[in-house]
Amino acid sequence: MKKGTFTLVIFLIIGLITGIIVGQLLASVPALSFLTKSASITWDPKADLQVVKYELHLLVRLNLCSILGLVGAFLLYRKL
Repeated sequence: MKKGTFTLVIFLIIGLITGIIVGQLLASVPALSFLTKSASITWDPKADLQVVKYELHLLVRLNLCSILGLVGAFLLYRKL
């Protein structure tokens, strides 16, 4: 299988989604709450240039499970 940027992005997206799902499944376990605490990163650029006006809202919530999913996906990609 050819390793390329597109393959890496697909692996990372799948790893991130897997980590998020595992984090949601583990949210009900009190002993593993450190894995499911998330940090929110927001970015809200806005501009009104009289010709073009735009507003963009980007919110990223990362927890330890999603980061572990990203790392696992990257390691799996390297094994290809």
